[in-house]
Amino acid sequence: MNIARIQALVAPDMERVDKVIQTNLASDVVLINQLSHYIISAGGKRLRPQLVMLASRACGYDGEAAPTLAAVVEFIHTATLLHDDVVDASALRRGRETANAVWGNEAAVLVGDFLYSRAFEMMVSVGSMEVMEVLSVATNRIAQGEVMQLMNVNDPDVTQEAYLEVIRAKTARLFQAATHLGAILAGSEAPVRQGVCDYGIHLGTAFQIVDDVLDYTQSAEEMGKNLGDDLAEGKPTLPLILTMQRGTQAQAALVRRAIENGGLDELDEVLAAVRGCGALEASQQVAEAEAQRAVDALSVLPASEYREALEGLARLSVARTK
Repeated sequence: MNIARIQALVAPDMERVDKVIQTNLASDVVLINQLSHYIISAGGKRLRPQLVMLASRACGYDGEAAPTLAAVVEFIHTATLLHDDVVDASALRRGRETANAVWGNEAAVLVGDFLYSRAFEMMVSVGSMEVMEVLSVATNRIAQGEVMQLMNVNDPDVTQEAYLEVIRAKTARLFQAATHLGAILAGSEAPVRQGVCDYGIHLGTAFQIVDDVLDYTQSAEEMGKNLGDDLAEGKPTLPLILTMQRGTQAQAALVRRAIENGGLDELDEVLAAVRGCGALEASQQVAEAEAQRAVDALSVLPASEYREALEGLARLSVARTK
């Protein structure tokens, strides 16, 4: 299933989600309204709320709680972006200035807190202890992932396994929560719940690996952020880890130095090393294997156009160029 068919399939549900988002962004505080609308309206794929809706439908649920929880997931994701951009001192996201660049770090952090608290307010309204448990545990795990990533900065000895542990916590855990919510709402049996959870974690892992690959293949305009941001921050992502494993001694030493020191003093040389030693192709293969595991996990679901859409998203996540 291609992206146009998936978008058409989910469009009516996403209209419901967008209405919930707009309603729950409202605040008596002008700055909260300005900043939260700025970041929410920035575009993006809205992938995580789509996963809530598609998983709900695939498991047989079409009630009103799904759009609410899809909006909750989007608010949690948006809050993490606001906080990430402050921590990373990022000035550009999705092709325009970050909220912290426009309003300052203090406002961005506090509005991120507002979105987190509003998300928890909304999830309580669903009246399901299991929903609250899944989302609270996921949010806590995301925070742990952020701290683990911070601890890995400027450390060239981070292993592929340690890198995967970080992205499973920081990125993939919210994907997993999104799909799990659909199965919970549908009252699905344990095998189905496990299947959609496995799908979410593998999809999120594949998605983040491809993001890290794109940091070395696209221009800043194509990526919507600054090329080499992760390298400048000294983050040891998979393409860098594999360059140190697969490259020449000189290339490995170059990348080690770049991670240890941060900055972009040797960006051109690092790009040449990453692109020339097969690290990008190897990273892509890891992502594709994760995407295939995601597709395989959906075998527990009955055949439907919604299952097809979930399978399509897994395949598209590793075929994208932005």
